[in-house]
Formats: sequence, C-alpha cells, structure tokens
Amino acid sequence: MATTADTPRRPPVTVLAAAALGVLEAVALLAGGLTGLDGLLLSPLRPAGPVVAALLLLLAGWVVLCAGGGVALLDRSGRRLHTAVATAEAALVGGLLVLALLTPLFDALPVGLPLPALALLALGLPVGKLLLAGAPSALVWAAHGPRTREPRPQRAAAGPRTRAATLAVIGLALVTVALAVPAPGATPETPATAGTGRP
Repeated sequence: MATTADTPRRPPVTVLAAAALGVLEAVALLAGGLTGLDGLLLSPLRPAGPVVAALLLLLAGWVVLCAGGGVALLDRSGRRLHTAVATAEAALVGGLLVLALLTPLFDALPVGLPLPALALLALGLPVGKLLLAGAPSALVWAAHGPRTREPRPQRAAAGPRTRAATLAVIGLALVTVALAVPAPGATPETPATAGTGRP
C-alpha cells in the first residue's frame, strides 16, 4: 500500500482529460437534449405526457452520471462510475447500430454518412473515456482513495482583555452618540444675525 508521501498531489493529465470529457459530454447532452425535446414538443407528432417525462428523466440521469463520473474520478472517489457510464454508452451505440442494420427503423432519418461510419464516430467518445480512465497514471491516482481535506487552523478565542476593550469601545461610541444628538423637541440655538436689532 502506498504511503502518504507517495500519493500524487495533483491529478495527472489523463484524469483531467477524462473528467473534462465527462463534464463536456454532460453539457452537450443537456443542450442537445433540450433542443431536441423542444423540437419534439412543437412537432405535430407530439408524444404523450408520460413519454416526455420519461425522456426528461432519462436525459437528467444521463447528464448527472456523466458529470458525476468525471468528478468522482478527479476527486479519487473511484473510477467505477466513469467506466460504467462509458461502457453503457458503447453498448448503446452498438445496439443502435445493430437495430439500424436489421430493421428499417432509422431509414427516414436524414443522415449524410453511412451507418458504420456514424457508429465509429459515436464510439470515439466512450472508448476515449475508457482509455483515459484505464491509463496507468489514472489507475495510480484512483488507487490512493478519496482526497483528504486538510483541516483549517481554528482561530484563537478572544481573551478577557480583548473582550473588555471591545465592550469599552462600544460603550464610548454609544455615549458619544447620546451626547452629540440633541434631545427630542429641543431647538438648537440660532446665532443672531447682524442688523436684526437683537442683543
């Protein structure tokens, strides 16, 4: 088991890249999913309410898992979530490819690339995430466990002299304000002006 002195303080480049991929994918999924749902709701073939709710829950879960896996890997909480999400994404792309090749379900979609090329492009992201999370530096980083937060030094409590000085300053300020402010109903003396005839 590695000691505290052997524990890397800064995350390696592979961990930073894997975490960045997870967070960027979550942002892209959120933006693209909301745009797609907006178009779906405005289309004449609007799905039922439960279908829209299920799609929203699926999208929210996917976004949270992508971002959470990247952050967990960066925080050394484990790489299991990150790799599980990437594996599920690769399986999803493979399943959609098989479905598209065996059934005419996606024939109406306006796709400019052949389906195998499109599937290879889509597989690039989860495979890249798996390769980055499985790099030796990432394995060493995740093997040390979660980061330990260094406790902040507590401030020393104020002594009796400090408290007495604070009370004295507050008391003097209150007395000064009480003496400077005139009493209610009292009119300040107005100086006599020249030429009024008043003594």
